[in-house]
Amino acid sequence: MVLAPGGVQHRTLPDRGSLVVGRSDECDVTVDDASVSRRHARIDVAGERITIEDLGSANGTRLRRRKSAVETAEVTEVRLERGAAAELALDEPVLLGSVTVLVRAEPEDVEPAPASAHVDGVVIAAPETKRVFDLAERIAKGPLNVLLTGETGVGKEVVAAFIHRRSPRAHGPLVEVNCAALTETLAESELFGHVKGAFTGAAAAKEGFFEAADGGTLFLDEIGELAPALQAKLLRVLETKKVLRVGATTPVAVDVRVIAATHRDLVSEVKRGAFRQDLYFRLNGMTVVVPPLRERRGDVRELAQLFAARTARIMGLGEPSLEPAAVARLEAHGWPGNVRELRNVVDRAVTLAGGDALGVEHLVFDESALDAGDKGPVAEGGGNLRTDLAAEEKRRILAALASCDNNQTRAAELLSMPRRTLVARLQEYGLTKPRRKPEG
Repeated sequence: MVLAPGGVQHRTLPDRGSLVVGRSDECDVTVDDASVSRRHARIDVAGERITIEDLGSANGTRLRRRKSAVETAEVTEVRLERGAAAELALDEPVLLGSVTVLVRAEPEDVEPAPASAHVDGVVIAAPETKRVFDLAERIAKGPLNVLLTGETGVGKEVVAAFIHRRSPRAHGPLVEVNCAALTETLAESELFGHVKGAFTGAAAAKEGFFEAADGGTLFLDEIGELAPALQAKLLRVLETKKVLRVGATTPVAVDVRVIAATHRDLVSEVKRGAFRQDLYFRLNGMTVVVPPLRERRGDVRELAQLFAARTARIMGLGEPSLEPAAVARLEAHGWPGNVRELRNVVDRAVTLAGGDALGVEHLVFDESALDAGDKGPVAEGGGNLRTDLAAEEKRRILAALASCDNNQTRAAELLSMPRRTLVARLQEYGLTKPRRKPEG
């Protein structure tokens, strides 16, 4: 996995061999980021042994290593000398400039689970969920574009990744793009790329997300937020299977399957003129409706246990069990925030339990649930536990950002949380998304 500011790339490593990572189009894995050198690093694979070597990069290759739980899981940083290879462990972050690279195993290899509830690393316990993934399995084999619909937080990105892994394109890249995060001024360049000098600041040519996904799958999340002008240009690419970089005169052919997702009712958006009908038909080769968590309560226990195990592992704790009363409380909740809300609640519970079994007293629900009359636990002495926990979490987030010059990736590592979780917390607490200070 290559986690860059513009999105996430996935590549499948060979059983044996080497991959060069860098900014050059000649590299095996091309990362279009100014902090990455043209030939930055090489990853060598020999069976289960994986090593990485810096190739004389300008901004260095740094390994983020976590000490054992006995030593409070402190993170240390190791900078590689040129020509010196270092062994790379699974899920050990590597920084190429400001871009993070992770080598991961297939989820079922890392987190074994009962076959009845987990398929390809995905929780499929409820009958409603099984129907979704049965359909996704059949769709994956074909060439059609796919439209995923459902409420925010139901896990549409999980279904998209499942379709990619089960498709003939599985060995190609899966590039994930949040259309809601694309600024109107740069969206065309981000999607389709640009040539050198196309506009002020275009110091070098850049491939867009479509070219990055060539031979694989492009996941366009929140497609309903795409500006009308971009909708027309996206339609042209889907019809011609060619992209024209900003400032270019010759289009480039691309072989990309598009999976789009939205929480909006696109039929209604088409009727009111906010979304192009022809684009809707192009995207809607097949539609998969992902039901909300309240309609698939059979998944709640398995999802909660999975999230608890992951969070405990990050914190250096043993996998906690869930008390029956806690499971019953989770299954009875309405989950307006769906799977995303469940993960927040479980993350907090693991933090509060500190390695003990998760009980009802550890469940702290989101503000939306509390406003709806679904009251969370109150701390002894009259204080509100949810408020106290949120304040402490906010304080730690701000401290971590301040300690690493507002670099969100590094702050997330210091906090032992995924970067996406950190970004969600920043939005939840109403904090302005921090910008990195310019170097020098």
